[in-house]
Amino acid sequence: MDYESNSWIWEGVYYYPHLFGGLMVTAALLGLSTSYFGVIGVPSLPLPCSWYNLGIFHKKKNVGKRRVRVYMDGCFDLMHYGHANALRQAKALGDELVVGLVGDEEIVANKGPPVLSMDERLALVSGLKWVDEVITDAPYAITEKFLNRLFHEYNIDYVIHGDDPCLLPDGTDAYAAAKKAGRYKQIKRTEGVSSTDIVGRIMSSLNDKKNCEDRNGTDVKPQEECQSKVSHISQFLPTSRRIVQFSNGKGPGPNARIVYIDGAFDLFHAGHVQTLKKARELGDFLLVGIHSDETVSESRGNHYPIMHLHERSLSVLACRYVDEVIIGAPWEITKDMITTFNISLVVHGTVAEKSLPSEKDPYEVPKSIGIFRLLESPKDITTTSVAQRIMANHDAYVKRNAKKAKSEKRYYEERKYVSGD
Repeated sequence: MDYESNSWIWEGVYYYPHLFGGLMVTAALLGLSTSYFGVIGVPSLPLPCSWYNLGIFHKKKNVGKRRVRVYMDGCFDLMHYGHANALRQAKALGDELVVGLVGDEEIVANKGPPVLSMDERLALVSGLKWVDEVITDAPYAITEKFLNRLFHEYNIDYVIHGDDPCLLPDGTDAYAAAKKAGRYKQIKRTEGVSSTDIVGRIMSSLNDKKNCEDRNGTDVKPQEECQSKVSHISQFLPTSRRIVQFSNGKGPGPNARIVYIDGAFDLFHAGHVQTLKKARELGDFLLVGIHSDETVSESRGNHYPIMHLHERSLSVLACRYVDEVIIGAPWEITKDMITTFNISLVVHGTVAEKSLPSEKDPYEVPKSIGIFRLLESPKDITTTSVAQRIMANHDAYVKRNAKKAKSEKRYYEERKYVSGD
């Protein structure tokens, strides 16, 4: 352990004059002939250790120590829990996380058309609890010029990326400059999800839905008459450890005003983020109920949800405005539920997915006791509208996915175990 130089002596004299004086007298007496003290057997005192225990010998101060700033970039299109987990891991490698959001033109040139606009992607990234700062219109490839800008303008210490390769159209490594500079760190890729996988799920699901409508002449049919045959099945394996990593780990205070909002939160998008932000502003603690897969299917149709319950739960937990979630929340809010969670206010956005006819209003109880409020949704985006963007550019996304699917298949075939979380 390092300690400060002789300045501790003067600090002792200044802050503890009486105590310091007494110790000095003791030191002087112990310096006399040992024969005088031999009869009482006074041991020699290790003075520095004794003074340290008394709090006078100070540990070296970390005054002016600069915080470690790390940088991670990406397109973050169709933002999912895999992106969130990558940014969580990146934040753990430093004190402040700066995220580079690749511009639309760069995405088109390197990957094909993005599904979400820059503003929508910015809302999603900024809404993550681990993100401290965002650089918009970041380049897809980190050139030496941009790297120098990161180091000197943004005071970045390290550039972070996952263990999956990121290649430019010419086949070169997009992070070669950062690796050459010795300022590159790697994290573990989150298995079981990717934007390519989600696009595939959407196209498969909506194609099945269209075929079903063509056969039956209507979009409302009983379960047994029209079953989805989605070929893109989630490979996500949920663990309690991952849920803990995403959780805040704190409950509401004894007098906290608890706000409750529920929904599917499928294909977590900018509209969800902005609505959750508004809901959080109405109280001290935001509790979010996430409907089960069965509930979503019953209310919206067999081809929903696109994302499974635990995938949707992690996306919501990653949002900085959310304090806690109920995984598999009931469709109807009961009096017992309101009492159990001490809910002060129940809110629901004005923009929501079209639901199948229901015999009972799920918000009947909170409305009857005067704690329900309709929340004006800041954006009109929905899960369906996002999916329709992909279908509107079907050919472009089929081509993009075919290319990406090959590289992902090669990655999984060649990958080895990478430690990390």
